[in-house]
Amino acid sequence: MPSSRQLANAIRALSMDAVQQARSGHPGAPMGLADVMEVLWNRFLRHNPANPDWVGRDRFVLSNGHASMLLYSALHLSGYDLSIDDLKAFRQLHSRTPGHPEYGETPGVETTTGPLGQGLANAVGMALAERLLAATFNRPGHTLVDHQTWCIAGDGCLMEGVSHEACSLAGTLGLGKLIVLYDDNGISIDGPVQGWFSEDVRGRFEAYGWQVISGVDGHDAEAIEAALQAARDETVRPSLVCLRTVIGFGSPRMAGTAAVHGAPLGDAEIAAARAELGWTEPPFVVPEAVYRGWDGTARGQSLEQAWTARYRAYRAAYPELADAFDRRQRGELPADFDQRARDALATVEAAGRSVASRKASEQALEALGPALPELFGGSADLTGSNNTRWSGSVVVSADQAGGNYLHYGVREFAMTAIQNGLALHGGFIPYSGTFLVFSDYARNAVRMAALMRLRSILVYTHDSIGLGEDGPTHQPVEHLASLRLIPGLEVWRPCDATETLAAWTAAVSRADGPSALVLSRQTLPPQPRDSAVLDQLARGGYVLRDSATPPRLLLLASGSEVALVMAAADVLEAEGVPTRVVSMPCMERFAAQSEAYREQVLPSSVSVRLAVEAGHPESWIRHVGSADAVIGMTGFGASAPAGALFEHFGFTVEQVCARARQLLPSAG
Repeated sequence: MPSSRQLANAIRALSMDAVQQARSGHPGAPMGLADVMEVLWNRFLRHNPANPDWVGRDRFVLSNGHASMLLYSALHLSGYDLSIDDLKAFRQLHSRTPGHPEYGETPGVETTTGPLGQGLANAVGMALAERLLAATFNRPGHTLVDHQTWCIAGDGCLMEGVSHEACSLAGTLGLGKLIVLYDDNGISIDGPVQGWFSEDVRGRFEAYGWQVISGVDGHDAEAIEAALQAARDETVRPSLVCLRTVIGFGSPRMAGTAAVHGAPLGDAEIAAARAELGWTEPPFVVPEAVYRGWDGTARGQSLEQAWTARYRAYRAAYPELADAFDRRQRGELPADFDQRARDALATVEAAGRSVASRKASEQALEALGPALPELFGGSADLTGSNNTRWSGSVVVSADQAGGNYLHYGVREFAMTAIQNGLALHGGFIPYSGTFLVFSDYARNAVRMAALMRLRSILVYTHDSIGLGEDGPTHQPVEHLASLRLIPGLEVWRPCDATETLAAWTAAVSRADGPSALVLSRQTLPPQPRDSAVLDQLARGGYVLRDSATPPRLLLLASGSEVALVMAAADVLEAEGVPTRVVSMPCMERFAAQSEAYREQVLPSSVSVRLAVEAGHPESWIRHVGSADAVIGMTGFGASAPAGALFEHFGFTVEQVCARARQLLPSAG
């Protein structure tokens, strides 16, 4: 049987070879972490290479995703469906081994990582998911949910502010099944980190409430095993294992330097490293004995079979709970959800109440929440402003293991990245809230949710200058347009309570990507609409009001500005201008409709169009033709009551009508 070091050297050799063949990549961290990975993968990690989606598995996150060959090598060696040819195609177009791990592209990859620190925050979300599911489904004598979340993170991950946000919260919550392995190699791209990263990491994490196991030799398999066992034995606090490693271990000239971080070693240095490590095989060749030493299939199948036996006993004792667990793991909505949503929509439409859309969002949660035990919410210290907590919310804390609501504190970035971890783990539809202007703090996590096509919901309130006196620091201007630029993100800005409920229903029902719900602080009036139109709300854009004769003018708007253009349409119709009003709460959803439907709503024969939205005009140009046909915000707002601001910046019936009149003559 090969030694632990020989098994680890297979990672080092494959990592050197793949980076060299690709002529790009990061060999240093995989070489430095190979011993750690071998011990974790072969002695601790509960996984089944034959079934990467086994729900009882441990979760593993490589937060420093540039070290992707560390993960790809372990996946290949342990028996996942990742061939040596896949490793040879590292970083090539359409390969299953992209430069950074990508969720959905490679079996065994639990999350997309690369932006440092976010994988660590995802791992916090996964550990939180495990604890919540255990509290919901486990019963005396029947432990259905019981797994660890393991995360490898480097110096760069701990430098990123999101790591502070996420790890502080993890300690406060007491996520005892979260174990972070810190690759303390002292090197980043610019060189030795002492000049810019000199903090007491142990003291920092102990202050968070973590167990810290420090001073571990990351190249001593027995020391690594002892440290990981101590981490796993701690069930009350998350654990940080500080592993002293040498980046590029085995490279005679480059080990321990920044030179080995992010570039191929070169043929000569690889040959020297092979000699140093005693690895005599040619590139991409692994001895059969080493493969046998790594093969995790038999162990994985045994672990899964044992879990399946527990599951069967659980199902026999608690069949309804087992059904609920299975449904949530499959990501299916309850069978009666569609009918409940339709009934709620009809009720809200019939009520016809004026309400801020943030309040309408809370009402939507009251209507839909009782049917969705998988719905898990939270806010970044703005619960009362975001209206994200409903009557069925149970707040999670260190003393309350179960629940469906979390006070994230002022941690917008970590909140969104933790939410991504909840979605990735499975069993939840997470939503979170903050002001729209603070979506900037979380933007990269929003982008990652879209990249991974996660089912998550982002509630953003105080959506425009309409929030009033807090002024331009809190008034979003460019944010709607900016969010609409993220591929795969659906951005909803509803105009009243009916559209708000429709937006929530669409977001909850969407299984292939995230949704942002952009909501008002100020009260919005209900819009009159034909009952036949209700089915069109989910299409993202529809005719809210039409003229008796073919229209000469199309007025388009979202959110609070829909009421404005409806009032302007009254004036223009009285002047003899046939006017159609199109409410477009979600441009992305509208763009996904058939060409015939889009033509029906926005007929190409009507060239005179005017869009109105209290945000940057860029998003609307595709629908109206030019920036001159948009009334929007091209600068920052100001501090004043909302009504004064709308008048000051030209969001009035008079200004809408005046701009429409300017456009009409040019169309003949």
